[in-house]
Amino acid sequence: MANLKEIRNRITSIGSTMQITSAMKMVSAAKLKKAQDAITAMRPYSSKLTELLQNLSATLDSDAGGVYSTQRAVSKVLLVVVTSNRGLCGGFNSSITKQTIKTVQEKYSDAEVGLFIIGKKGGDLLSKQFNIAETRNDIYDDLTFDNVAEIAEKLMSLYAEGTFDKIEIIYNQFKNAATQLTQVEQFLPIKPIDGGEVAAVNSDYIFEPSKIEIVEALIPKSLKTQLYKSLRDSFASEHGARMTAMHKATDNATDLRDDLLLTYNKARQAAITNEILEIVGGAEALNN
Repeated sequence: MANLKEIRNRITSIGSTMQITSAMKMVSAAKLKKAQDAITAMRPYSSKLTELLQNLSATLDSDAGGVYSTQRAVSKVLLVVVTSNRGLCGGFNSSITKQTIKTVQEKYSDAEVGLFIIGKKGGDLLSKQFNIAETRNDIYDDLTFDNVAEIAEKLMSLYAEGTFDKIEIIYNQFKNAATQLTQVEQFLPIKPIDGGEVAAVNSDYIFEPSKIEIVEALIPKSLKTQLYKSLRDSFASEHGARMTAMHKATDNATDLRDDLLLTYNKARQAAITNEILEIVGGAEALNN
């Protein structure tokens, strides 16, 4: 059994760890509230915009949506992998890494795959296995629509120029603080709605300006909004995952500290008992 000094040092060390993890939990909880409000407010707008664009595109000729709607034979694929810049957030980054590897192996084993990584951790985990087209670690410093729009425009240019035939986004979708859902979304080309849904959206509307002009104006905005929503989802998921991880770490540290306190008290009690026995034994020896 470790001596009393070693146990005291371990208790002190665990107490310091508890303070750090508890503070990180509170910081993540405060950031999560703001991030959660932002993604919750944005989802209805993003979903409706995507729905409107798909509905309009479904009523037009296949080439009316322009270059961003053109379906090509897939030989070169770009995966936009959204991770975090910092760790200590449980399985947040590892789940994205595993999904990226799974997507490449199961869907694009015969294609040339490049990665556009957002977040430092993704680059650290995947750079040795895949071709990294570009890494952006600065976006979380100021996560605004305008900054994300620059990235979206670059992705749109890569597709329009034929550098890649397909672009998908892999990210964590925020459900609640304890649950994040790993998603793989098609970014380009624009995914058409099922044929069975087209009839449901053909209504007697008058469009001003024309449908084609509306679609051409909506496509860039919709794509930028889709990417921004994905990053917002990931940002909220990161703080939720970190808050949950730090909460569990604090609980585990508390349990370990309690066990050590119990061990310390037992060892101290045994030491006191031995001292009493030695004193009693010494007194009896003097009397004899």
